[in-house]
Parts: sequence; structure tokens; C-alpha cells
Amino acid sequence: MTVTEPTASRAAQILSRPTVINGLTVPNRIAMAPMTRMFSPGGVPGEDVVSYYSRRAAAGVGLIVTEGTYVGHDSAGQSNRVPRFHGEEQLAGWAKVADAVHAAGGTIVPQLWHIGMVREQGQPPYAEAPAVGPSGLRIGADAPTGRAMTQGDLDDVIGAFAQAAADAERIGFDGVEIHGAHGYLVDQFLWGGTNRRTDAYGGDPVARTKFAAEIVAAVREKVSADFPVIFRYSQWKQEAYDARLAETPEELEAILAPLAAAGVDAFHASTRRYWVPEFDGSDLNLAGWTKKLTGRPTISVGSVGLDGEFLGAFAGQGSGVKGIDDLLDRLEAEEFDFVAVGRALLQDPEWAAKVLGGRFEELAPYDAASLKTLS
Repeated sequence: MTVTEPTASRAAQILSRPTVINGLTVPNRIAMAPMTRMFSPGGVPGEDVVSYYSRRAAAGVGLIVTEGTYVGHDSAGQSNRVPRFHGEEQLAGWAKVADAVHAAGGTIVPQLWHIGMVREQGQPPYAEAPAVGPSGLRIGADAPTGRAMTQGDLDDVIGAFAQAAADAERIGFDGVEIHGAHGYLVDQFLWGGTNRRTDAYGGDPVARTKFAAEIVAAVREKVSADFPVIFRYSQWKQEAYDARLAETPEELEAILAPLAAAGVDAFHASTRRYWVPEFDGSDLNLAGWTKKLTGRPTISVGSVGLDGEFLGAFAGQGSGVKGIDDLLDRLEAEEFDFVAVGRALLQDPEWAAKVLGGRFEELAPYDAASLKTLS
């Protein structure tokens, strides 16, 4: 890949600017996207996880968003190798991760996660826990296969997110990200395809934000006023890639406004390809529209630096290197504030340093075999 010198210097100028989320100053505009790795036996992040994150911070990533971590609710997950954000041993492991990232010059937030109806009953860490969701429906299903959440269930999950956020601040993290994307529990409430409730938590798109907004408000109450709360959301869902929460900017604004009012400091708008316009009549992507509609800082994501989207990785497909001129144009125009990099950073821990240093010729294509190791 050949990149001209002006583009190299322009990349450093645009990407290296410190940027603020609430009380946190992130040293540059490069974030590490959350990617499930499943290298934490017993839900405990070990020294290999410490090295995995700190190595990328040392190489210039300004903000690390960790892989999804299960909150303290029995139905939150379905793997003993995905890290948890509850329990003494688990939190001690995460404290080491945060300390190492800070020592390397970076900032870090955990992604707090509940998978909801994605859960298969009988799976660890709590085999007897049922799959729960707004209406007990899996994506694409017409009949319930799990349990519709009671008010007690809702209160328990809201409390679990709030406690995880309080623990994150206590052990030294710089903020939290609430996972409200990709068809997991919070997103199951936001989307009409899985939320058929007739109480206050269901109905029109604004009513369907109630659960998410209550999580945000509970988190906000448990942490310091300047502690950043990030909310990740998406239009697409696992197994429903054409799904949409909003068909127009007006519909999107109606969904985002209650979340911003509840205390979201920044939005992480998840797309599969960051360069795709979100609505007809504008080149703005989802993060761009989110910033325009809410005034909050936003993080954009989706196949950054690669010519193939992430779905191919699960089928063992690699991706070639792609230039970032369009990305720089959008950042320079303040369409969004941060760019989250996923597979390119998984492949090459030095990706940020190479881009900031103009060493584009050293960037490597993505090899799906990278998913099998933690390096």
C-alpha cells in the first residue's frame, strides 16, 4: 500500500488530537473496538489479557473499550471463558488490566454486557439460569423460548449494571460502556422485533427505550458526575443484519433523546462499514447522525483499515488493507469524534503507532487465524 507523505502527516495531525468525554481526556482519537476473545477461564482476566490490552495502549491506542464482560446476573452470559465484571477474583484481574493500560499511557473502559435471549439454557457459568428478555423471544422467532422479564427481573438487571459501573470506577477504570447493540438484552428492548410488551417497557420506539434509559440513569447515580458513561447501539442485530431501529433521522432522534437525557456522555454507533450513509439524502454515517442529533461525542466503527467486513472473519476469511483517506475526511469535518478499530488492531497491536507515524506501508492484511490467539 502506498500513501503519500502529506496523507501520512495529515493522519497524525487529525488522529493525534486529545478529545474529551465528560471528565476524561483521551490522548488521541483512536479507540480499540470491543471484541469477544474468550481467553478468561472462570471469567477471570489473567496476565495474558493484561498484556493484550496494555500492549495496544503502549502502541498508541488512546481509548480501549474492553471485550464484553458479563454483569452480575445469572442469565447474563453463556461461557466460562468470557470475562465477568463481578466477583472478587474477576475484579482483581480487571484492576490489573486497568493499571497496566494506564502505565502504558492509555485510557480504558469495560463494556458491560447481558446477552438476554441469546443465552442457551444449560450453559455456564450458571447452567440453571433461564434465557430472559423483554418478551422471551429470540431474534426471528414467533413463539417465546425464554422468559419474559418481570419487574423484579428488570430491577435486578438494572442493579447489576449499576453495580458493575460502581465497581469499574472503584478499581480504576476511566468510564464504562453499556452494550446496547447487536441484538443482546438491552437491544432486545429497543427493537420491536423482540419487544412485544404491552406495559411501560414496550410499545412505540420511545417507550421501548425505557429499560435502557433506566440502566443509564442507575449507572449515572452510582458513579461520579464526571465519570464517562458510553452507550453502544446498532441498527443491525446478530442474525438480522437488515434490522433497523430507525428509518429516518426523526425516528433516531426520538430513540436517542431519552438516553442522552438519562446521562449518556458519548454514543458508540456500531456499523459494519463506517463509510455507508445511514439515511437517504446525506453522506453522514450512523455516528455522524448521532452526533448531529444529540450533540454528544460519538465513536464510529466498522471495517476500519480493511477491505472486507467482519462477518467474513467468522467464516475464516481474511481482509486486505484499505486506505483511511475517507476516514480522515470525516474526522476532519467533525462528523464524529473517535474511530474504533477492531480486526486491524487484533491483527497488529502496532496499528495505531504505524498510522500515527505514517508507516502505512507496514500495515498488514487481516488473517482470520488471529482470532485463535491472544497476542
